[in-house]
Amino acid sequence: MWLLSQIGPLHYAKQRNHLERDVTMKGLYFQQSSTDEEITFVFQEKEDLPVTEDNFVKLQVKACALSQINTKLLAEMKMKKDLFPVGREIAGIVLDVGSKVSFFQPDDEVVGILPLDSEDPGLCEVVRVHEHYLVHKPEKVTWTEAAGSIRDGVRAYTALHYLSHLSHGKSVLIMDGASAFGTIAIQLAHHRGAKVISTACSLEDKQCLERFRPPIARVIDVSNGKVHVAESCLEETGGLGVDIVLDAGVRLYSKDDEPAVNLQLLPHKHDIITLLGVGGHWVTTEENLQLDPPDSHCLFLKGATLAFLNDEVWNLSNVQQGKYL
Repeated sequence: MWLLSQIGPLHYAKQRNHLERDVTMKGLYFQQSSTDEEITFVFQEKEDLPVTEDNFVKLQVKACALSQINTKLLAEMKMKKDLFPVGREIAGIVLDVGSKVSFFQPDDEVVGILPLDSEDPGLCEVVRVHEHYLVHKPEKVTWTEAAGSIRDGVRAYTALHYLSHLSHGKSVLIMDGASAFGTIAIQLAHHRGAKVISTACSLEDKQCLERFRPPIARVIDVSNGKVHVAESCLEETGGLGVDIVLDAGVRLYSKDDEPAVNLQLLPHKHDIITLLGVGGHWVTTEENLQLDPPDSHCLFLKGATLAFLNDEVWNLSNVQQGKYL
């Protein structure tokens, strides 16, 4: 299999074979150059994992999703290695469990995300992972679907359940709803009985969103750059504003001050503040968000909250604390 860097999610699936003990396997790793500009992918041979101990699970990988490799984050966490494992979202069958494992037993079908400091790549026949990074896979979900959706599923659930406390009857604006994260967030919001508004960045995305069942309350096509998102949301909510906003990035400056390559049809931060209702929740994926005092004062007057959605929030907590949650 050839791997293309920084695209995803792609799916790497294999047929289940009878695994013999004490065999040599190959795993995929990446190595960053000293200039941090180039990434080289290499296959490394590794011995079959020993009998699992304590809280670890020995897992036969059936599918692995390839997401973008965040080299900047790895550098910030000072995780210096010669080789970094590739592939973290995995689905597979439990082969063996440690003496302290309480959630799983051999032959269980599971799905999970390997931690940032994992020594094993997901692109390998067998991996060893702590049980707290795994959950049982629903029977009707395929291997590739499980591995391909676990990351965005955790992100969407974190944003709606933990960061914005979504409940029945709330109105939710989900930016770029046709994305992988957006489609899962829309389904979760509908499941909770929320009223969903979404933006579409192209005609194809608009047509995709209009086919959702139950239907989305309003699809805002921003592809031509002429539609004002704030006005559309206020019109849809009778001027009250939306209760929850999940953005896909925001513009921090005016069009004259910001390079066109960074615009990408994103709403300005002032638009989001304007369309947010009283007591609303703004969940942002913009890690470098800057709010001026007038912006903060406006949020204060609305009694609104701002939360940051970090893709690695759970894994970073584990790495920083030096323990498993």
